[in-house]
Amino acid sequence: METVNLKINNMPVAAPKGATILEAARLLGLEIPTLCYLKEVNEIGACRICMVEVKGARSLVTACVYPVTEGMEVFTNTEKVRQSRKLTLELILSTHDRRCLSCIRSGNCELQKLCKEFGVDDETHFEGENIRYSFDDSAAHMVRDNNRCILCRRCIAACKKQDCAVIGANARGFNTHVGSAFERDLADVSCVSCGQCIVNCPTGALCEKDDTDKVLAAINDPDKIVVVHTAPSIRATLGEAFGMHLGTNVEGKMVAALRRLGFDKVFDTDFAADLTIMEEANEFIERVSNGGVLPMITSCSPGWIKYCEHYFPEQIPNISTCKSPQQMAGAIIKSWYAEKNNIDPAKIFCVGIMPCTAKKFETKRDYQNATGYPDVDIALTTRELARMIESAGIYFKHLPDEKFDNPMGDSTGASVIFGATGGVMEATLRTAVETLTGEELRSLDFTEIRGTKGIKEATYKVGDLDVNVCVASGLENARKVLEEIKAGKSKYHFIEIMACPGGCVNGGGQPVQHAVVRNFVDLKGVRAKALYEADAAMPIRKSHANPMIKKLYEEYLGEPGSHKAHKLLHTKYTPRPKYQ
Repeated sequence: METVNLKINNMPVAAPKGATILEAARLLGLEIPTLCYLKEVNEIGACRICMVEVKGARSLVTACVYPVTEGMEVFTNTEKVRQSRKLTLELILSTHDRRCLSCIRSGNCELQKLCKEFGVDDETHFEGENIRYSFDDSAAHMVRDNNRCILCRRCIAACKKQDCAVIGANARGFNTHVGSAFERDLADVSCVSCGQCIVNCPTGALCEKDDTDKVLAAINDPDKIVVVHTAPSIRATLGEAFGMHLGTNVEGKMVAALRRLGFDKVFDTDFAADLTIMEEANEFIERVSNGGVLPMITSCSPGWIKYCEHYFPEQIPNISTCKSPQQMAGAIIKSWYAEKNNIDPAKIFCVGIMPCTAKKFETKRDYQNATGYPDVDIALTTRELARMIESAGIYFKHLPDEKFDNPMGDSTGASVIFGATGGVMEATLRTAVETLTGEELRSLDFTEIRGTKGIKEATYKVGDLDVNVCVASGLENARKVLEEIKAGKSKYHFIEIMACPGGCVNGGGQPVQHAVVRNFVDLKGVRAKALYEADAAMPIRKSHANPMIKKLYEEYLGEPGSHKAHKLLHTKYTPRPKYQ
């Protein structure tokens, strides 16, 4: 690799040719502050917070986009640099809603952090006209408050990266603001509810629609039986909200916290993920054996489903009819579990703890009320759960490890990897291959489809059939795969698509990490590693070997794909116009 030699703050450093000053400084352990910069997403040098001095340059330069050159001398912490950053922060604050104590991002706001570091308080020197914006809370999953927006454009770039681009910079000059075309509400455009704009926002301008009050009201209602179930990836991310290391598996503490919040039963969505595999593997085998529509595409990611309905409605027949694990869990809780325990399903209030803001939209979709009641009443994000735990005075780090309740607390390693890109595919293959061949797999690790690469391909020999599979995460990559299918060029039999880059571990409802983490740490990989380690440690690693899943089919569902299974566990999709 060709390198460039330079000095930063009089310290020599060799940086790769083409690197920016920001990247070179990182090699020395120097953090140059940014607000707009997101690596490979938003590299526009617009916020001017990262300004540094370069010897011989006529003015300060933007470190995030300025390339290093041989012999360059850079200074990142001079008085001139500090005064520039302070001035920029004061200008940003002049039009910013400075009610920080009531902001959902207080304590985890990149703007707030920088103001503290540079001694900027809320008494800015620049006062004048300040446009006030109304909230956009039209969407099922989020709220936009442009009064807290700093026009960094990270949300715009993230939305474009997700191949939607339903938001942009409207108007010009002092009137510039983030919005949709023709000032439409988010509910009236083809937003897919993925929430990537939220996790990439540096301030409190964007946040999920908070449903914690509804959950607390149900918990305090003596006539309600409040049941909660937690998605596979939550155990690998919830600890971040309490200062624990990235990738710490907090499953036991999470269960303990949920009990202390007052939930009547704490179940594991992993059980329903195993159930999803049973239905999805059966559906794939049926399609392969009987000339069904191929390639079959997984259906666990509601953001991806909505994207397909808006942008590729002709591909709807390719999508598996299986509900997502969240919705399957709710359907089984309000049917099998309710009947086993003589509970009126009308009294059950089902809560899903999810990594995904699109899950909020999913609970309100058609065909998600198998028992006549909503399969899931409320979906909370990881962030909402963290706030509930904190506000209840629960000292999360010191909680004991506790186990999920039965009968929906038993799961397998196949289900826990659902939270990582490629995990659904791998879990399905473990069951489908053994079902098709009648032989036990020598190895359960399909390593070719692991990792955080946007598109992964593999071919597996299954009996006499070569099965071509593809895994895509991030909707930009989904489009590439779908265009191949649309053009009739697809060679695949089975495709997994996750809306969020890296899968659910990087979902729009996960704990927000500052840009410095997103830019220089493999956040997706670290979180996914915790799930693969959990899988490797599980005594049972195949969904069809889960004893409680076997019992469910024996005493209630009959067999995968049965009439009863279809009624409870399968769904339909709806073509949607691109502008809505």
